[in-house]
Amino acid sequence: MNSLPAQNPAIDQTLRHDWTVDEIEAIYRLPLLELMGRASAVHRTHHDPNAVQKASLLSIKTGGCPEDCAYCPQSAHHREVKLGREQLMDPGAVLKMAARAKAAGADRFCMGAAWRRVRDGAAFDAVIEMVRGVRNLGMEACVTLGMLETRHAERLAEAGLTAYNHNLDTSPEYYSQIISTRTYQDRLDTLAAVRGAGIDLCCGGIIGMGESIRDRASMLHVLAGFAPHPESVPINALVPVAGTPLADHEPVDALELVRMVATARITMPKSTVRLSAGRTDLTREAQIMCLMAGANSVFYGEKLLTTPNPEEDCDTALFAALGPIPASVA
Repeated sequence: MNSLPAQNPAIDQTLRHDWTVDEIEAIYRLPLLELMGRASAVHRTHHDPNAVQKASLLSIKTGGCPEDCAYCPQSAHHREVKLGREQLMDPGAVLKMAARAKAAGADRFCMGAAWRRVRDGAAFDAVIEMVRGVRNLGMEACVTLGMLETRHAERLAEAGLTAYNHNLDTSPEYYSQIISTRTYQDRLDTLAAVRGAGIDLCCGGIIGMGESIRDRASMLHVLAGFAPHPESVPINALVPVAGTPLADHEPVDALELVRMVATARITMPKSTVRLSAGRTDLTREAQIMCLMAGANSVFYGEKLLTTPNPEEDCDTALFAALGPIPASVA
């Protein structure tokens, strides 16, 4: 299985790209307090520990996706899912929502379309207009549009796209249990096209889909083997949705999410680790543990594409708790 293009002279040689699955699994299985301590130390070396980026995510085209991802309510294969289909949004409406997200404190605006792949035409032209508009607002722009070829990546780069999201989802070994309509190599090929165009990679995965700890380590092994590492690594917990094949899965234990974040931080020190789907099942304290373990970004807003996210007042309370101690207490 091919990975991304070979290293180039600009790559930071102080970072490791040769982790083994055994090493990563051993890190994941460390005593929790030791694991968090190590991850926090790495995080403080490479990042401001008090800086947490707020990103906003919008579904710009919903439902009817031809892929059969077992976790996804947008798949046309899962006919029992109660989700209405929506056509591609008008760029003007998207940019109004981006401006609203910026006013609420977000500095990164992410747009997702339920497509199998990017195709030339009016729809892609509209996405290009959205990207330019978001960048003109002074925000980072990220899109997830499925598979794409080099020419599409180059057009997105010309429009000023900051990052392209294309998750691995799980390990190469477990992948066939989750998706049959797209290969692992298809994902790697898209990531190579993105990297070749000079766009940042936003690439992570999901835990809680029935995979083993070994599978989690194997997925991180692929990510940490990229040279350079992905600029963003979203760590998602499965949000079971009625009508999907994974609807009956129990929510993942919060401490498993802490372990995943910490292991990602240790193996990819300079990446932005994004605490993504599944936050609604986490207490404020569990989310703070994830931030202490190395997460430094959250998605801000009441919905992530089609699944729930903490409401704005909950996140306001979370960030208030993270703020400086009042002078009267210090």
